[in-house]
Amino acid sequence: MSQTVRTRPEGSERQLSQAYDTALLDLDGVVYAGGAAIEHAVPSLAAARGDGMRLAYVTNNALRTPQTVAAHLTELGVPAEASEIITSAQAVARLISDQVPSGSRVLVIGGEGLRAALRERGLVPVEFADEEPAAVVQGYGGPDLAWGRFWEACYAIERGVPWFASNTDLTIPSGRGIVPGNGAAVEVVRIATGAEPQVAGKPLPPMHRETILRTGAERPLVVGDRLDTDIEGAFQGGVDSFLVLTGVTAAAQLVAAPPQHRPSYVDADLRGLLTDQPEVVADRGAGKQAVFRCGGWAAVAGQEELELSGQGAALDGLRALCAAAWTAAGDGSCALDSGKAVARLGL
Repeated sequence: MSQTVRTRPEGSERQLSQAYDTALLDLDGVVYAGGAAIEHAVPSLAAARGDGMRLAYVTNNALRTPQTVAAHLTELGVPAEASEIITSAQAVARLISDQVPSGSRVLVIGGEGLRAALRERGLVPVEFADEEPAAVVQGYGGPDLAWGRFWEACYAIERGVPWFASNTDLTIPSGRGIVPGNGAAVEVVRIATGAEPQVAGKPLPPMHRETILRTGAERPLVVGDRLDTDIEGAFQGGVDSFLVLTGVTAAAQLVAAPPQHRPSYVDADLRGLLTDQPEVVADRGAGKQAVFRCGGWAAVAGQEELELSGQGAALDGLRALCAAAWTAAGDGSCALDSGKAVARLGL
């Protein structure tokens, strides 16, 4: 799908919870990390729901079932139903069911979330390559996934069985830091077999399709912490996106983002759903270099680095920097040094 190249974060005179009918929220790094709620997430989501915004939770993590995820959210203070949870396990199960007959065996390398999703689509999860599976599916299995599971995947794939992966996120956030995700495990099997899986999760179309089918969203806003999954998935689906800085994305990465990784909006955390979003204004005199202003900040793309002046809210400065960098980069990534400017913001 052809997309317009975004050159600055958007402004919104209405708070986002009123401008969009459905928030499609990532979980890890957005709502919680390591099982604990991220600061401000619970009251912000309650307030957004109170404004009439529907909440749906869209995760590339295929380990847990929707029922388990909904129960966890409810325990954290975010009431949720299983029908409001959309996982990459569900997306990959639909992808497999489109290609193999109902009742087929599928070798599972992962957790209960994958098994439940396969059963929902009329497929039979199995554990070993010798059970003659029609497909192999790999999803995040948690820290206790045995190394021998990769062996079973390799045995089946080497016999010509088609290979599917729920997602290929190389890392995920935990309560103690960043740890390997399913993408790292997929690389193990890829290196051993030389094969390439069909992938369902964000940012690819099968996940967007699954989300829209299950939510019926008409004016969705994708909310996430990752540029390469959440924001790119929104870009590929042609919908707006909102990046929160509570997960894996650092300010310097956002400033350097190529077009498919540029969100519509950016804020510190989910409180941004409850506010309008400030506009970035371009000030260009005749023959002069463009100056991008937001709040009390002004950003300029210099010859070798991004320059930032002024003062005010750090997020306004980041928005101004993004506008200067994205405009200078066009349809590429900004190569100008942003180190001094970003450091000044203290993000």
